Amino acid sequence: MSERNRQVLLVETPKGKLGPEHFRLSEAAMPVPGKGEVLARVRYISLDAANRAWMQGATYRSAVEAGSVMAGGALAEIVASKAPGLRPGDLVFADTGWQDYAVLPAKRALKLPKLKPLTHLLSVYGIAGLTAYFGLLRAGRPKRGETVVVSAAAGSVGSLVGQIAKIKGCRAVGIAGGAEKCAWLTGELGFDAAVDYKAGPLFKSLKAAAPDGIDVYFDNVGGDILEACLFQMNQHGRIACCGAVSQYDGAPAPHGPRGVPGLIVVKRLTLQGFIVMDYAAERAKALKDLKSWVAAGKLKVREDIVDGLENAPGALIGLLAGENRGKRMVKVA
Repeated sequence: MSERNRQVLLVETPKGKLGPEHFRLSEAAMPVPGKGEVLARVRYISLDAANRAWMQGATYRSAVEAGSVMAGGALAEIVASKAPGLRPGDLVFADTGWQDYAVLPAKRALKLPKLKPLTHLLSVYGIAGLTAYFGLLRAGRPKRGETVVVSAAAGSVGSLVGQIAKIKGCRAVGIAGGAEKCAWLTGELGFDAAVDYKAGPLFKSLKAAAPDGIDVYFDNVGGDILEACLFQMNQHGRIACCGAVSQYDGAPAPHGPRGVPGLIVVKRLTLQGFIVMDYAAERAKALKDLKSWVAAGKLKVREDIVDGLENAPGALIGLLAGENRGKRMVKVA
């Protein structure tokens, strides 16, 4: 085991777009666990748009402050334990931050099964898959034959949402940036239609892709795309509010869709925000379903793996720019 611990620090809170200058690779002494704690070696770091939101202030977790180790969830392996229930060799998911090794309370480490490929524990069986599952099925509540629209559809969560909608007998429409991503959604993942929001008037393109209106909208981006979908919602439509990536990284002042209050009343819409931890009690059932769908070939998993802790900043910057397809993560060890 190395005597030093590499860490990626957030050295400055970005005022505009996130850039490499906001991070620094540093070294610290190897941490030592105390009573009730474990020492975990980070294997894969999960990259999510939420990483950027944490720099702006407290959300469902505390803000990431300048000078601290960049926060982030990871798949890690226990190398030393001073707590019952976890021992060396066990795999866990935990908020380790961007570093080689982390000490954390054992109660904050979720023990995971060993399976192949391990990366599925971060993608389809991790935060991405569970967010797609609960956000669509619990917040969106789709019914067979309905139209489900999802934004950021080529990303880690959106690519799974559309496929789960198809499994449930719905028409799936994805919104993504670029013709190649849209072709991937319809050609490989089985979406019924895809809308390139960069290609022209979004409202018109969306109307053509969802001519019978939208029953469920899974929102990952907020802003103008949320507004375009709101005005095409059917009566008693449901909107699952997962994220607002369009507002995270150096965007103009955040703005909400126009004319919303009256529209919500007239169409009797339901807008529900959620985070995956809200449904912790249902996790086992969700994983059983997800595993059965993957095994049956109904749910295809796309992973985008970047090698090296030192490349984590660039990988997050690229994710925010829409470089990835499927779940982006960083291989550390």
